[in-house]
Parts: sequence; structure tokens; C-alpha cells
Amino acid sequence: MKKKILPLSLLLAFGAAQAADEAPAAAEKVLPQVEVKGSAALEARRSDTATKIVVTQEEILKNGDTSIGEVLKRLPGITIGGVQGRGGDIRMRGLGSGYTSIMLNGEPAPPGFSLDSLTPDMIERIEIMRAATAEFSTQAIAGGINIVLKRTVHTGQTELKAGIQSENDHQGGSVNLQLSDRKGPWSYAIGGGVIDSRFSRPSQTLTEGEDASGKSNLRREGQDTSFGTFRQLNLSPRVNYAVGPGDVITSQTFINVNRFSVDNAEHIDTVYGALSPYSATTVHVESRFEQFREDLSWARNLGEGRKLDMKLGANYNHRSTIAPSAQYWADGTLALDRLISSGSTDKGFTSTGKYSTPLFTGHSLAMGWDVSYSKRNEARIQRESSAVGARAENLDQFYDADVRRAAFFAQDEWNVTDRWSVYVGTRWEGIEVKSTGNDYAPVDKKFNVLSPLFQTLYKLGEQKKDQVRLGVTRTYKAPGVGDLIPRRFASNNNTATSPDQMGNPDLKPELAWGLDLAFEHYLGDGGLLSASTFMRRIDDITHRRVDFINGLWVSRPVNDGVANTHGVELEAKLPLRALMKTAPAVEMRANLSRNWSTLDSVPGPNNRLDQQTPLSGTVGADWKLDKLPLTAGGSFSFQSGGPVRISDQQYAFSSAKRALDLYALWKFTPKQQLRVSMSNALHQDNVAQSSYADTFGALHDTTITPTFAQFRALLEIKL
Repeated sequence: MKKKILPLSLLLAFGAAQAADEAPAAAEKVLPQVEVKGSAALEARRSDTATKIVVTQEEILKNGDTSIGEVLKRLPGITIGGVQGRGGDIRMRGLGSGYTSIMLNGEPAPPGFSLDSLTPDMIERIEIMRAATAEFSTQAIAGGINIVLKRTVHTGQTELKAGIQSENDHQGGSVNLQLSDRKGPWSYAIGGGVIDSRFSRPSQTLTEGEDASGKSNLRREGQDTSFGTFRQLNLSPRVNYAVGPGDVITSQTFINVNRFSVDNAEHIDTVYGALSPYSATTVHVESRFEQFREDLSWARNLGEGRKLDMKLGANYNHRSTIAPSAQYWADGTLALDRLISSGSTDKGFTSTGKYSTPLFTGHSLAMGWDVSYSKRNEARIQRESSAVGARAENLDQFYDADVRRAAFFAQDEWNVTDRWSVYVGTRWEGIEVKSTGNDYAPVDKKFNVLSPLFQTLYKLGEQKKDQVRLGVTRTYKAPGVGDLIPRRFASNNNTATSPDQMGNPDLKPELAWGLDLAFEHYLGDGGLLSASTFMRRIDDITHRRVDFINGLWVSRPVNDGVANTHGVELEAKLPLRALMKTAPAVEMRANLSRNWSTLDSVPGPNNRLDQQTPLSGTVGADWKLDKLPLTAGGSFSFQSGGPVRISDQQYAFSSAKRALDLYALWKFTPKQQLRVSMSNALHQDNVAQSSYADTFGALHDTTITPTFAQFRALLEIKL
């Protein structure tokens, strides 16, 4: 316990000493009550015809989060897959695996780009789009999330943030520096930071088997431990040049370098039944990753309300990994030595542009393009040896893939009256994927989708506090490059619940028609009540099917029928002072989502789409004290789990996930503050099960993963 208290005490002492130097009389003064009424983000949401939730930088930084996933998990309709407290795929309407579009400044995130390379300090706002628009990619069946980075520099500023964190008795630290200034037509901002963290993550696996009569015939108990380190350096310099009023050229660069190292040990005890091929495995992984991206944009005012925005981007990502491993038989004999070396490179460019012009009063037309090209090269070398005659296999696998994407769009926004606005758009998007490798036939896939889109907003009542939204969209989900390439990735112990993985070059895109309907009531002073519903019909749905091929279990994605999904989302924001002026400055917030889905090719019950999260919600509060420079708050998030039927023979189960996050912010002076937080305070065990059952019997793999609370302290200084 002392290890956790001492660094925090030092930070408090340092902040207090600085506060005393700069404001010795501050303690004698009564702090004035500051109350900001209204919200620019809420007003933007209220007036935009397209349904959109805008999250400001203040809300993004509030909880002292270190990753984007931690910020997103509290937002309406968004859930995070994987083990709680460790990040995972980002989902809207409970759907992941490509159903949710993740964008960076309006563009699909480039191959190999990780949102973890962005710190919350770099973000200006987050836009959550429940219904697609023509300007952005329509690969957004569930919706889209657009991460908008800081661009405008108003005044010179230097900000330093230094933090420490602790999880499961492993400490880490981070330092972040933001510099910005303006001189004449030039302005710049440089953001950068380093992260150093260590982790220990144990888990347990129980494998159980049954014969055709339902009698238990197998039980294995596995223990898994992982110890690792993660180090990251990121830089994001940005330069703006104002050619003239409304005419700005911007250069934005991303540089991210990280190093990852982990030692993993797995031991399996067979209580009864057949032994696994290997009863113990040790693996050491060393991974290096370098990422570079450059965006050059030009926003030009052409006069008379006309505007042209253009951007050209280039990216380069390289990853290399070396993973020596050893596998043992039940008597402890070293059966197999394996060394896997792999490396991959992603590079490419993007070009986007939009021309907008008013047709007449209240009528705005926009059209543009969005094209990209990316090339991926990968090499994987496997060397195996055995001194006791175990099966050893050497593999040299090489492949490359080219992905070309082109899109063209037009959209028209029309304020028909002061109460009624209409949005109409259409987008054509085509994708071509070509791939060659030394162990599979060449792949050449082309597909395109035309997406008509319609949204409308109508404001009710004299004060226009109530409004109704309606949207009809055509969206799609393209198969990923990895899903198309028929390379086989072997599992250590091949079973029906731990199969080899392969792609399928015959995959087609999933196509969806969608309907969105919402009612919003604005309370004033930042208050909001909202209820929305959605429906999607998805053709050529993709799910992974497990088959027994040439003596091995193999999992492949296949198109299989039609899926229907629908749901309801509720959201509330309520400052207590909107109800009673003498109440504390507490802002309450809550959201709740309920989702349903069915696949017509999979018998029920529980034949949910993509293991969709049925129920999720968040309740939170923030309290800004009037007489102390203290703001405190917290949030409780819930994601339900339950059984899922994936196919005729495949089943899965996941436990419900509960997360409690708390934070406090103490302002020593206007330029110095300390933020402390605790995330995943409930440190609930995560339980996941995979099952396969046919006429010959059943096999169940259950994994129990303990999680841990994470403590952080962040000292923020503006110079």
C-alpha cells in the first residue's frame, strides 16, 4: 500500500508548493462561483439535420483516461469487446467486427493504424453518427465514430502532464507535452508523449467433453500466466499557414513507435480423458512497431459561401515479431522447439476532397471524392525441431495484398422551414483487393455499393425544445483482407473449440437497409432527454463456421443468409440546477441500450448477430464544488452477456461485465491541477466459453480471466 501512496503524496506536495509560490493568498479568498450555461456541442447536435452526438475535449479528458477506448465505453450505445479494463474492439449497437466505422478526421483509419497511438490530449472532439451520411464511408451498418484531432491554434501554450499508474502491483508512468503558438499567418502545435507500463495477467481454462449420450469423458484444467512490458513514444506535430481569410493550409504528422515484450506460460493438467497433444507451452514474444502518417490539407474559401476542402495523406507502418516457444509432453519431456519470425509492412496514400456551395437561402449542396491505395507485405518464417520424434514442420509463408478504394458522393442539405430540415445524399464506393502468396492461389476481388441516404429533422412546439428525427440508409460491410486470404494459421492444440484459422476468397460484402427514428427533448442549461430506435436488415451475413478438414478443425468466414437487428437507446443529461437553482453543481448522466437480432440460417434460441451485446448502459455523475477547487465524479457501466448460438454446432457464452470508474480533479491554481482516478474498481472476473456439439458429443472450453483495478495520478501544468 505504501508504494501506491508515496508517489501520490509527492505529487500533492509538489502541486501544493507551486500553488503557494504563485498564489499565496488564494486560501484566504472565497472562490467565485462560475457556471457555464448551455453547451456548444449540445447546440450543434440539436441543429444538425444528421443525427450526431458530439463529445467535447473537456468530457474526453474528464476521467484521466489514457486511451480512446476508455473514453468511448461511457458514451451512449457504445460497448467495448474483450476483457474489461484491457480494451478491445469498439462496438455500436453491440456490433463489432467491421459493423462500426472508425474514422480519423473523417477518413477510415488506415491499415495498421491503432487508435491507441492517439492520446486523449490530441483530440478536439468525438462525433458519434448513428446513421450514415454520404460524406463519410457507408461501411457503417451499426454507425460511425469519427475522431477529430485538434487543428486550430488560438494562443501560445505549453502544457505538461506527468502521471503514474498501478495495476496488480505493477507500476507504470507517462509524460505528455503539448506546445503551441501563433505568429502572423503561421501557427503550430506539437504534441508528444511516452508511456511505460508493466503487466501481469493470469487466466484459467477448463476443457470438458461429453460423449454422444451426454456422459462426461474429458476434463482438463489449464493455468496461464503472462508477464510483459509495453513502451510507446508518440509525436504529432501540426503546422497551419493562413494564406488569407478562410484559406488555410495544414500539415499534420503522426509518429508512433512502440515496443512490446511478453512471457507466457501455459500448463494443462488432464484429470481424465485423452491427453492434449502438448501439456505445457512457454512462449517469449518480442514485437516492434513503427508508424508514420502525414496529412496535408487545404481549406479554401471561394467566396459567396462556396468552399473547397482537399487533403492528401500518406502512411507507412512496419511491425516485426520474434516468438521462440517450447512445448512439453505430460511427463515434462521437451517435445518441440519452435521459432516464429514475422514482419509486415503497410504503406499507402489517401486523397479526399469536398466542394460545397449554397444553391439558395437555406439550401447547401456538397460533392466530393475519397480514394485510397494501400499495399501490405508480410513474411512469416516457422522453424521447428524435436529431439524425441514429435511432428515438426518448417514453413516459409510470404504474401502481399493491394487494396484500392474509390468513393464519390453528393449531398444536399435543405432548411425547408425554420422547423423542418432535410438531408439527401448518395455515395458510390468501390473496393478492389488483390493478393498473392506462396501457399495459396491468387485472390482478385472487386465489389461496389451504391448507397442512397435520407435524414430529416422536425422541431415541435413554440420553443422548439422537442424534435423528431428520421433516417433511411443503405450501408454495407466489406470483407477484410485477412478474411479473404486463404492462409492457415495453426493453433497449438487443434480442437473444435480451438481450431486453425483461414480466410475465404469467395466472401461477398454484407448489404443492409436501415431505419433510424429518434425523439429529443432539450431541458435548457445543458439538459437532454432522448429516445431512439433502429432497425437493420442485413443480406449475405458473414459468420465463422468450423469444419473438420483433412484431419484438422478449421474456422472460416462464410456468407450465410439474412440477419435482422433492432434496438432502443435512451439517453439523459440533467444538471440538478436546471431543476433547483440552490442545488449542488451536479450533472447527472445516463444511457441505456437494448438490442435484439436473429440470423435466419441459424436455429434459435440465442442466434444473435456477431455475439451482439443485448443490454448495456452507463450511469454517472460529476460534482463541481462551489467553495473548493475540486471536481469529482464517477460512472458505472454494464454490459450483459449470456449464451449465443453461432451455427448449428457452435455455441458461445460470456459473462456480464460491470465497470466502476471514479475520478477527482483538484485545481491548485488556474495553471496547475492534479487528477486522480481509479478504473475497473470492481475488478470482476471475466468468463467466456466456446462450445461445439454434434451427434458424436460435445466439447466446452471455459476461460476465467481475473481483472484488476487500475490507479492513476496525473499532474497537469500549464507554463
